[in-house]
Amino acid sequence: MGWDGDDLAGQAEDALELQQVMAEVRSPPRLTHEDRVRNTEIESLRLSRSRILSQLENATNPAHRKMLESALQSIDAKLQV
Repeated sequence: MGWDGDDLAGQAEDALELQQVMAEVRSPPRLTHEDRVRNTEIESLRLSRSRILSQLENATNPAHRKMLESALQSIDAKLQV
């Protein structure tokens, strides 16, 4: 039995539809601009928090420690929102 052009075209179309469905399943949900901005802000706050914790571990000056602890509290409050 030979291959006929319509059969090949149908198979190619089926394969394309399957690829599109699989791409939709694998792709993350589309975020709004506001969601992307908020995610960026959260990631920035987490990085800042990590950096401040690292500095706090090494800080010996009481005034510097107090400033770092205050910054840490501020970041934690922003992450709670």
